[in-house]
Amino acid sequence: MVDLVLRSRRVVTGHGVRPAAVAVEGGRIVGVDDYDQVYDAAIDTDLGETALLPGLVDTHVHVNEPGRTEWEGFASATRAAAAGGVTVIVDMPLNSLPPTVSAEALAIKQDAARGQTHVDVGFWGGKIPGNTPDLPGLHAAGVFGFKAFLADSGVPEFPPVSGEELTAALAATDALFVVHAEDPEHLTAFASSASYRDFLRSRPAEAEHAAVATAIGAARRSGGRVHILHLSAAGALPLIAAAQAEGVRVTAETCPHYLTLDADAIADGATEFKCCPPIRDAANADRLWQALADGLITCVVSDHSPCTPELKRRDTGDFAAAWGGIASVQLGLPVIWTAAQARGYTLGDVVDWMARRPADLIGLRDKGRIAVGADADLVAFDAEETFVVQPGRLHHKNPVTPYAGKTLQGVVRTTWLRGHAVTGSAPAGMFLSREDA
Repeated sequence: MVDLVLRSRRVVTGHGVRPAAVAVEGGRIVGVDDYDQVYDAAIDTDLGETALLPGLVDTHVHVNEPGRTEWEGFASATRAAAAGGVTVIVDMPLNSLPPTVSAEALAIKQDAARGQTHVDVGFWGGKIPGNTPDLPGLHAAGVFGFKAFLADSGVPEFPPVSGEELTAALAATDALFVVHAEDPEHLTAFASSASYRDFLRSRPAEAEHAAVATAIGAARRSGGRVHILHLSAAGALPLIAAAQAEGVRVTAETCPHYLTLDADAIADGATEFKCCPPIRDAANADRLWQALADGLITCVVSDHSPCTPELKRRDTGDFAAAWGGIASVQLGLPVIWTAAQARGYTLGDVVDWMARRPADLIGLRDKGRIAVGADADLVAFDAEETFVVQPGRLHHKNPVTPYAGKTLQGVVRTTWLRGHAVTGSAPAGMFLSREDA
């Protein structure tokens, strides 16, 4: 007898989309067989034409607890993740207080999260000036790697590092470094303004180009491994391609908002669209899509970075004063599927970008795939159904979103974590560490 069998005419496996029966025992997948395979199962559910996907892996989420829990917390963030088909999140080391820059700070964050998580949670450590001696202990405590900013992070307790500091940190520990790549020399302040164009001009593409070059240089000199976070400026792609051809260990990700939103369509005062680096134009997005198709950009993650509505300054529409960040962990799958299928991509492509490759980035070989031996993290996804985004129906603590009112295609019907349906009432998520990889 097995615990659960899920049948679908559209099971997304590493070998394509096909009719199959997925058998689960003890929280793991024990069989991926023909659709009509007979099992002795405690529960046997036929999803019909509803697709069965592996749970998504979102390696770029800001939960903010403890310290700024009014922005977001582990209970609300992981409930939203599950509602969006995400079964693993990896939490960024800021904007919590204290930031995760030492093993002691990691323990404080884990204590805050314990018993609250509806999906599995891993953690990034942080690299800030002066904490290189803390990195080996933090790495040994289980973080998947270290985040560094090359420009102001927006919070004083997480200052940026120079290219030289990044190089030294890469040389000091054999860890993955994930880098916010904007060069402060190319960023400019601007006065109070409701114009998105003023904000966009303050963070030009050249800032990303220069910072990507800095990160690549650090990886080249140290022999270390660097991942460029939330790539927005497509002009940096040739730098990454050339470095990879040279053998430099560098990869890159992007986010749903950079692939689907258009700077030219953002109204004055619409501060819900503010994020750093900024959303650019449609031609730029086309190049990012091509880089995904070519494998140059490896994955799509949310950069879920919420705040309270007051900090978004919707009352004044002031882009200079508004917090920069987009809350989207619940919406990433339908946002990307809506745009991807219109461009001729398949559910298999989307799963590759949002499940398998993010899992591979951090070494989780038993996540992000439907295969024998993998964790039974699964998603029933109605790929044809549409819905209108209503902020009040989102599970984010502060449902401010640039997708409000948009019609999206693809509805998550059920999410299973290790074979158990996530209902949002009984948190069953586990902490993941580098030792699980």
